[in-house]
Amino acid sequence: MSIMESMNIGSNALRAHGLRIDIHAKNMANIDTPNYVRRIPILNATEDISFHGLMNSMKEDVFGVGTLPYLQGGVAFNGCVEDPTLGDKIYRPGHPDADENGYIRASNVNPMVEMSDAILAQRAYEANLAVISMTKAMALKAVEIGR
Repeated sequence: MSIMESMNIGSNALRAHGLRIDIHAKNMANIDTPNYVRRIPILNATEDISFHGLMNSMKEDVFGVGTLPYLQGGVAFNGCVEDPTLGDKIYRPGHPDADENGYIRASNVNPMVEMSDAILAQRAYEANLAVISMTKAMALKAVEIGR
């Protein structure tokens, strides 16, 4: 893997985890918004690096027995899905969003779950930032050695 490829993987991960943090922040901002449905970010690997995927890629190269194929890796942000759990029903007959019985649906955002997911996203962002800075340091050392 080249230095630029590792930088690209790190930058794609920064973008994905940054979007993930934004979604968690929007969910936290709408805790008290009636009828708000929590959004869950979806992240996927850019390549199939499972054992099954590795074996499938190796069967294409029959004569390269014992060699592992080159897998780039990385993460991609693939949108969001709505949380299917329903919020509590609250009796507010004068509210503009109330149904014919006077009930509104509270937001289904759980602040504890949302904060823990946001902290995980922040730590993943920081880890990928560290990967980029280490890659930059290695590139600078390579330039220094080459002088």
